[in-house]
Amino acid sequence: MDNSLLAVRDINHKYIVVDGKAIQGTLGFIGATINIMKMTAPTHLVILFDGEHPNARTELLAEYKANRPDYSLVAEEDNPFSQIDDVYRALTFMKIRHTEVQQVETDDVIAGYAYTYGKQMPIVISSFDSDFFQLINDNVKILRYRGKNTVICDTTYVKEKLNITPHQYADFKSLTGDNADNIKGADKVGPKTAALLLHEFGDLESILANAESITKPTIQKSILNNTIRLRNNYKLIKLDDKAPLPFHKKELKYDYSGITTNEVLSGIGLR
Repeated sequence: MDNSLLAVRDINHKYIVVDGKAIQGTLGFIGATINIMKMTAPTHLVILFDGEHPNARTELLAEYKANRPDYSLVAEEDNPFSQIDDVYRALTFMKIRHTEVQQVETDDVIAGYAYTYGKQMPIVISSFDSDFFQLINDNVKILRYRGKNTVICDTTYVKEKLNITPHQYADFKSLTGDNADNIKGADKVGPKTAALLLHEFGDLESILANAESITKPTIQKSILNNTIRLRNNYKLIKLDDKAPLPFHKKELKYDYSGITTNEVLSGIGLR
């Protein structure tokens, strides 16, 4: 890509031990990062991690993400964060800008980059978090890394998968809920019904304003009974441009040198 930004949010990995030291997180993360760079050829790159801090969204919903596992209670081989310090050392060795996001969620910062620079340059967000679908436009795409089965999610992908446009995604998830974040939607409103409502009314607020004209009685009742929850859901799910950005675009310039995963691991003493 010519003058493009790659923002990496999360990468899956497997469990591997070398000389008694677990390195699957570092090996998997760096290997995947290199592959993603080869796929996208970015001129700018940032990798962001969630920091440990209170989540402001729990003020709106106490149960928000309460279903997430407590990794402090699991064995090292099952803990995706057990090698995070080695991952950070590897990224520093590669001279890739990275940071733990404080005060807000990583999603908010990535959204900030998309809103701030999305009109200036193509942006690829590497993540499996579908909340980023709402950011998709002609210049912003989502990359779901699965090796040879990697998928690039664009406007057509969202339309074909959910029968909505990307800018309707926050409205859509407000209606259906999001099990991954422990957000409950409106009773009896699944993906097909939510898409039909959005086709008819356009957005969540228009659905709420015209709820009494919904023809199916059970759906009408559900929307009317859950108005407060649905508006709250939208506040939880909607991403905006308010988050402070940890790096300016000029600090994120990156030119992949061809370095390999083994060279990185050797450089930080894991080979």
